[in-house]
This record gives sequence, C-alpha cells and structure tokens, in this order.
Amino acid sequence: MTPRPYTLIAELTYRCPLRCPYCSNPTDYLAYKNELTTEDWCRVFGEAEELGVVQLHLTGGEPLARKDLEVLAARAREVGLYVNLVTSGIPLTRERLLGLAQAGVDHVQVSVQSSRAELADEIGGYAGHARKLDVMRWVKELDLPLTMNVVLHRANLDEIDELVALAEEVGADRLELANTQYLNWALSNRDVLLPTREQIERAAEKAAPHRERLRGRMDVLFVKPDYFGATPKACMDGWARRFVQIVPDGRVVPCHAATSITALVFENVRGRPLKEIWASSPALLAYRGEAWMQEPCRSCDRRAIDFGGCRCQAFALTGDAAATDPACHLSAHRASIDTAHAAADAGGQARRYLYRGKPPNEGKTTP
Repeated sequence: MTPRPYTLIAELTYRCPLRCPYCSNPTDYLAYKNELTTEDWCRVFGEAEELGVVQLHLTGGEPLARKDLEVLAARAREVGLYVNLVTSGIPLTRERLLGLAQAGVDHVQVSVQSSRAELADEIGGYAGHARKLDVMRWVKELDLPLTMNVVLHRANLDEIDELVALAEEVGADRLELANTQYLNWALSNRDVLLPTREQIERAAEKAAPHRERLRGRMDVLFVKPDYFGATPKACMDGWARRFVQIVPDGRVVPCHAATSITALVFENVRGRPLKEIWASSPALLAYRGEAWMQEPCRSCDRRAIDFGGCRCQAFALTGDAAATDPACHLSAHRASIDTAHAAADAGGQARRYLYRGKPPNEGKTTP
C-alpha cells in the first residue's frame, strides 16, 4: 500500500543572503537556476492536497527571495493547507510579514545562529541577527505561532542557557535546538563544526531541565545527532513515506539531501502529476519499505523503527545508498564516524568555514 504523505516541503529557491556553513542546500546549488513558476507551484499545492498533504513548509534557501510568496501562501490557504514559513527573516519588513499572514501563513519558523550577535553574524556570513530579533517580535505581535530554530555545532553548542533565554525573551512557542546533520555543506565543514562528545553531553544535560521547566509554555526540542548514538534515527520518518519534498527546479525528492545520491534520477512535477510521481517514481520507490535492505538491516529488529537510517548519509560516507547507515554500531563503515569523533575530541581543524560563495569574513576564524 502506498503511504500517504502529510507534509510537503516546498523549496522555493536556493537563493539566500546568508552563507551558513551547515546549509542543507546542495553544494552545487548555483547550477539550479530554472525555478518553478508561480503557476507551477499553485498547481502543485492543489495536487498535494489531493494526495493527502495537510501541511506545507515554504522554505529554501530563503523563501522571501520569491516576489510571489504572498500569492503562493494565498493558494495554499485556498486549498486548505496549514502553511509554515521557514525563514532567516532576511529580508523582511513588518508590513510584508503582515501581508503574508493575511495571505495565508499560519506559522513562522525563524533561524538564529547564536545568542551572541557578533558570532551569529559571523556564522551566517551576514549582519542580520538584530533584524532576526525584530522579525520574531513582529511574529508574536501579529499573534502567529513562532518557532525559533538553532542549528547547533561546535561554535554555539555551549550556549544552551542563553539560547533558551533568548527564545523566552521573544516569546517563542517552540525552540528547536537542532544538532547539525552532516550532509551537503555541513559535511564539507565537518572538521570545523563537529563538537566533542563532552560538548554534546553537557548541552543535553542543560537542555533537559529547561524542557521540563517550560512544559506547557514552550516546547524545547533537543535531539542528539546521529554521530553520537549507537543506532540511527528514522530519517524523515522513512524514505518517501510521510514527507514529500520538491526542490526549486521541480524535482520530487524524499528529503533535502537526496539529490546528492547520483545513482537516482528524480522526476519533475513539470512532467507528470505529483500523485503519479509519489506512487510510482523509481527513485521514490528505491528505499521505501524494507525490500531494498541489506544485512544487517534486513534482519534487524529496528528496521521498522529507524527504516534503515539515512540513505543520504550512507551514500555520502560509503558511496552506496543501500549500505547500513554508518551511524549504526553494526555498520562495517562505522570507523568513518569514529575517525571524525577522534579528530573533534582532539580539537578539530583550525580553519575557516567553507561558505556558500566567497567567505564574507576574510581572515577570521570562527572558534
């Protein structure tokens, strides 16, 4: 039986003023310039609702770079989708935010790089921290639910208390302390971003009491990254199972890093309806279910829990997307992660981040 997706992640563009070193966009993002048109996206939103999708994430890159964002939000509301705007807040005015709320945006997620303005601007490669704080306050003034998202790594992982305090200050309803997933740009920057085991444990210990203290007022989410466990997590709740994602040029993928798996050819919504692609596209069927699994995944008791882990991570670290995720202690390739741990525990590499584009802070090294 074909599973029904409940979330559509619409990557509207790869354009973005920020240059975060853990960016989830593909490292060759400049090659993708043929973005779907307004008409394409409006049609796809209707097809997604017919497929069973109930919520939509308008994301990127930076979705605010699309001049038609209000039109897209209005179309999503018209077909009955719950609309989450996932944004850096750059560039945004209060007037445009009001227009987006009136058009159809139901919820806003704003990314923050650090609790400290100088470090936040250095990590993002853009002097935007102060504006982000304004945007989050505007969101609450307009009575919209707010999520504050922070991608955690070596440079900011010791700020848990300060980040929680900042989320409380701006009135966030949800705080996502999202540890870096080492794919795409983050994998290229792994030797700078990967924290020590001690950092991770200390951060988890700090987050736990905040989660209990704020229960009922703010949801505080902290999940250890795959690299710091013995078994992988259920990446996207399983390959092409509950999430469907469309990249800016119209290809339908199961997750943000899937285009990195060069052995797969993903179909485009310009070619046939989303419902047909979801049900029968060879790329989406490739790792859906359990038939594709090799040992030890095939006979593992966790195969219906973690769905084999992350296929993109397996491909990035082994060259085989069907291999056991190296995050698993049973993987024959676990040493690739253990080696990265050893380097991080020894202090990592002292070099600048590899940014999207030219490094904006020439001559500076992020701690």
